[in-house]
Amino acid sequence: MSSTTLRVPASSANLGPGFDALGMALTSYLDFTFHDRNPDDPGNSDSDSDSSNEQHLAVRTFRAHGGVGVATAHAAFPGGRGLGFSGAARVAGIAGAQLQQGATFGESRTASLRIATELEGHADNVGASVFGGIVAVSGTTVVSIPLGMDPEVVLWIPQTETSTKRSRHSLPDDVPFGDAVFNIAAVSVLVAALAAGDTRALRAACVDRIHQDRRFAAAPESLNVYNAMLAAGSWCAWLSGSGPSVAALCAPDAVGGIIAALPNTGRPLHCSIDSDGMRLL
Repeated sequence: MSSTTLRVPASSANLGPGFDALGMALTSYLDFTFHDRNPDDPGNSDSDSDSSNEQHLAVRTFRAHGGVGVATAHAAFPGGRGLGFSGAARVAGIAGAQLQQGATFGESRTASLRIATELEGHADNVGASVFGGIVAVSGTTVVSIPLGMDPEVVLWIPQTETSTKRSRHSLPDDVPFGDAVFNIAAVSVLVAALAAGDTRALRAACVDRIHQDRRFAAAPESLNVYNAMLAAGSWCAWLSGSGPSVAALCAPDAVGGIIAALPNTGRPLHCSIDSDGMRLL
C-alpha cells in the first residue's frame, strides 16, 4: 500500500497593520502522511493508527472530511504560539482527504483553501500555508505579494501559549475612524515597500492601531522582545498572529545580533520565507 506525504509551512499573520489580511509562509513545516484508500475498505479503518496521533488536529480534520486508514502528522513548530498551527493542520487534513478520494493536487489545494478558511474564520494563515510567500487575502481571494528583497526571518517563541479565540474577544467591536485610516495607510505602504524592496520604509509601515497594542498588554514580555528586535537592527517586527511569538524581518548580517538580544525565556527561530506553500513530497 503506497503512502502520500503533504508538507505544509507554518505562517505568521497580520504583519502589524494587516489584521486578518496579510500572511507569511515560513520555512518550518507540518508533514502529514496518509495511505491510499483501499477500495474494499467500507469505512474509517483507522485501527492501525497510533491512538495518540488520532488526536492531532490534522488527523482529526482528515477523518472529518472522509479520510480513512493510517494517517500520521508531525509539526516542527508548536501550536498556540501564533505560527498558524491550526491553519496548517486543517489545510493538510482537508487536502489529504481530497487526494485520497481522487482529487488532483490543484483541486485539493482549492478545497483546502476554501474549507480551512471557513473553519478558521479568516484566510491569512491558510492562504500563506497553501500558496507560500507573503499573501494578501480578502475572503478566499488570495494574491501573492512580489518581494523586492530576500529577507531573513527571526522569531522568538516563548513557552506560554495564547488562545486565538480569547485574544480576539479582547478586541473592540468598533474602531475609531482615525485608527482605521491609519491602518489602511500603513498596510498600503507595507505592501508597496515589500514589493519595491524599500527596507527603510518597513519599520514605519509595520505599525498598528487595531489589535497589536491590546495583545501586547496581555503579553508584556512579547512587547519587550518586539522593542529589542527593533533596537538590534531588524527592518521591522510584529506580534506573530495573536502571539505570544514575535517575528522580525532583517538582513542576513543582522540575524546574530537580533538573536543575541532575545531573552532566554523563549527560543529563537531563524528561518526564511517559504516560497512554495503546500507541496507533495
